[in-house]
Amino acid sequence: MNNFSFRCPTRIVFGKDTIAKVAENIRDFGGSRVLMVYGGGSIKRNGVYETVTASMKEAGIYYVELPGVQPNPRLSLVLRGIEVFRAEKLDFILAVGGGSVIDTCKAISFGLAVPEGKDIWDDYFMVAGAPIPRGPLLGTVLTLPATGSEMSNSCVISNEKTNVKRGVNHENNYPAFSITDPQVCFTLPPFQTACGNVDMFSHLMERYFTNTPDVALTDALLEASMRVIVQYGPMAYRNPTDYACRENLMLASTLAHNNLFGCGRVQDWASHWLEHELSGEYDIAHGAGLAIMIPAWMKYVWKTNEKRFAQFATNIMGSRVPVSETERLVMDGITRFEDWCHSMGLVTRLSDAGITDKDFELMATRMLTGGRVFAGHFKELYHEDIVNIYRLAL
Repeated sequence: MNNFSFRCPTRIVFGKDTIAKVAENIRDFGGSRVLMVYGGGSIKRNGVYETVTASMKEAGIYYVELPGVQPNPRLSLVLRGIEVFRAEKLDFILAVGGGSVIDTCKAISFGLAVPEGKDIWDDYFMVAGAPIPRGPLLGTVLTLPATGSEMSNSCVISNEKTNVKRGVNHENNYPAFSITDPQVCFTLPPFQTACGNVDMFSHLMERYFTNTPDVALTDALLEASMRVIVQYGPMAYRNPTDYACRENLMLASTLAHNNLFGCGRVQDWASHWLEHELSGEYDIAHGAGLAIMIPAWMKYVWKTNEKRFAQFATNIMGSRVPVSETERLVMDGITRFEDWCHSMGLVTRLSDAGITDKDFELMATRMLTGGRVFAGHFKELYHEDIVNIYRLAL
């Protein structure tokens, strides 16, 4: 196990009927004039909008609405949010939605603190490891468990002018609080549930596939969490109002990406980089893209650490192939992952998503920009490797 430093300051308010507590949490962190950011009409149909706004009105909190967040959240709305926040002299940001809404709010927050002469996109998203300035505090009301952004230091934004999707990780991105009520998941479309399940699973997977030795404790935590998602994900897909499924998945999403389970181990993240180029170019849903890229990445890199892949197949995917038959065991584990995705209506091939090989070279070139030399740490992937994985995903 490697040395590490871990800090996660986000307050989690979890459980039934907790959304009505939003105003008191805003007040706890000094907010009185709020930029409320959300997506489309779903929060108005499921009652979340009414509960949030009623709570703020009762507490005398002034708020300005910024709707319109889309999946693969756009830079243009981030820039608009910065303008509105300044014009209205606001002091707090509230994300009401899933990861796209939360990431938009994170970018608005640090964008407000970008020094004069600096550009939020060119100088931060496009520069690997750029230090993120601290902006106004933000809170979240989570409506879709998937990205784990409600308790992570991660923020991913798409630049619609260039079709580039990039993420930044910094402790200044942590929300002050996140309210997570599993009941809001009852009305999610099945496709969003499926994509969310793959997304949260992938955050655990990116940490699980490591070459760092002596990480038995975090291995056990990761394996237990992935088994829960494998079990409950399809159940929630088929039975959307099963509260037990929803509460376990919502908590799994939150814990999957706050990095507690990644302490002391080198993490990979190549599958995410591969998918970011995919959704940046084709605007495919992130979880749907991961269902395609993860198996292709696995098939390409498994010989780097056969024991780790055998452990994944046995302990997480439930394969009963003998350990002595390593290659058959590994491939069975990958097939079981693909079958799990198929059970929730997701495809695991680019061709099934209508994507051809015409942009593979472009995506590989674009991935290795902004100071990036290679992708991943489980196995370092260079331009040719990246193109080969895309081809393997066809």
